[in-house]
Amino acid sequence: MMKTMLLTSLFALSLFFGYAQNTRRDSLKHELAISKPDTNRVLVLAELINYYKFDIPDSAFFYGQQAVTLARQIKFPKGEAQALLFLSVTNSALGNASKALELRLKGLQIAEKNDLTEEKQRAITLVGNSYSNLQNYSKALFYLYQALELADPSGTRGSSHMFLTLKGIGDSYLSMNKLDSAEHYSQLAFDHVKQYNINWARPVSLLTIGKIHNKKGELRLAFDFFRQSLNYDTTVFSPYFEIAKLYYQTNQSDSAIYCARKALSRAQKSKSYSNIIAASELLAELYQFKDAQKAIAYNKITIAAQDTLNNFGKTNAFKSITEFDEKERLYEIETAKTAYRNQTRQYALLAGLSIFLLIAFILFRNNRRKQRTNELLEKQKQEIDLQRAKAEQTLSELKTTQAQLIQSEKMASLGELTAGIAHEIQNPLNFVNNFSDVNTELIEELELEADKGNIDEVKSIAKDIKENEQKINHHGKRADAIVKGMLQHSRASTGQKEPTDINALADEYLRLSYHGLKAKDKDFNVKLITDFDPSIEKINIISQDIGRVLLNLY
Repeated sequence: MMKTMLLTSLFALSLFFGYAQNTRRDSLKHELAISKPDTNRVLVLAELINYYKFDIPDSAFFYGQQAVTLARQIKFPKGEAQALLFLSVTNSALGNASKALELRLKGLQIAEKNDLTEEKQRAITLVGNSYSNLQNYSKALFYLYQALELADPSGTRGSSHMFLTLKGIGDSYLSMNKLDSAEHYSQLAFDHVKQYNINWARPVSLLTIGKIHNKKGELRLAFDFFRQSLNYDTTVFSPYFEIAKLYYQTNQSDSAIYCARKALSRAQKSKSYSNIIAASELLAELYQFKDAQKAIAYNKITIAAQDTLNNFGKTNAFKSITEFDEKERLYEIETAKTAYRNQTRQYALLAGLSIFLLIAFILFRNNRRKQRTNELLEKQKQEIDLQRAKAEQTLSELKTTQAQLIQSEKMASLGELTAGIAHEIQNPLNFVNNFSDVNTELIEELELEADKGNIDEVKSIAKDIKENEQKINHHGKRADAIVKGMLQHSRASTGQKEPTDINALADEYLRLSYHGLKAKDKDFNVKLITDFDPSIEKINIISQDIGRVLLNLY
């Protein structure tokens, strides 16, 4: 059922977007040759995708790449959305359902972001059909009902959108075996066709109604509708194939063979390998007991078509798909890198500003405390001169002064430690800035090589950029660790015990003490050698208090 549903959907879409005419193709190619790189050129390229999307898929992808690239360069979202949606139909015809859905969702995102009503309606309908082809009928109906609410039957395109949406809902219900709902929406679609004289849709709509009657067991009605569909268009695969299956179902093998051959001929002419497989499988089954040689011959046709689909990597169409996917991947990588680069610069700026403000605050606080201490000492000296007789009071004041001097010395020590840590932070920040500048140059080289199409050089440069980003990350984490150590040292103890890695705590305060000594004596240098026991598990301690004990010991 899913195969035939997919075939019918592709048939409907081919009629909806229009059959290619050689004269129109030549006219478009001439217009393309004389056009400038503007919005009109994008629309011409998109129309060429539409003409080639079924019979010459590699040409569709060739023009599709140009259309998408140019639309992005000149910032023309309407053209980009149209090109992606036409390319999605080509992918669907080639059996690449997941890629078709991906392109349709991209087209829908662009249409919604830029308020493109027509492209949005088309994209929602196509997304719904994709989910139906992937047998996810709940999602299919979710999108198709949305499309039904948006559809406006006024105008040729609007009426076609309405028909395709109604037909998609009917097809989904048919696949779910909900025949009453399927018949209701399929009949609505056919009534719409008659009301707005959508002649190309008559055979498609009749074919769907015939399938519903067939599934209901109403074979005579099904045959009549298939016949009517064939009367409108004898050049397509589906009516012959459905009639052949119906003849086979009613044991009329000769008539079934005749119609199956007709279906196979049309599938081979359009190079629709999925249809070739379906028709040749049916013929092989029909000849199984009539003519073994012919059955074998049709089995060979089936195998050859399956091999073609399974080994599509050897075809121009698949190479075009791969090339398009690679360009899409590079475009997404470049977009992500630009966003990441801007984000990294913002983070670096914020980090630098935060460190500067922190150091300025610590220095300001120390200076204020020193000023207050000096003022207090001056007052105490005056009081000692004036009140020598009050020895006990003077002694008490001296003890207080002594305690304040000790605290002042501690804060002075913290200021020196801060200066040393600031120097340590500068080193990783220098690495971050240097590698960031190098990456900027490499990205410019990458853009030049990408424009030249030199994929190997692009990959090499991308690898260098990745390695530099890892270095930036390493040195950023190094600066972060230094700042955290300083903050941990200066933070007041919470008094709460918590599981702590004592090895990591000992190592952290060892290095913190080294920075403090280095700040006091620039010539001071030692080699830090540690030998921790890896078997020690985390223990419950007050990490700030134990850290200060370790710092004093060091």
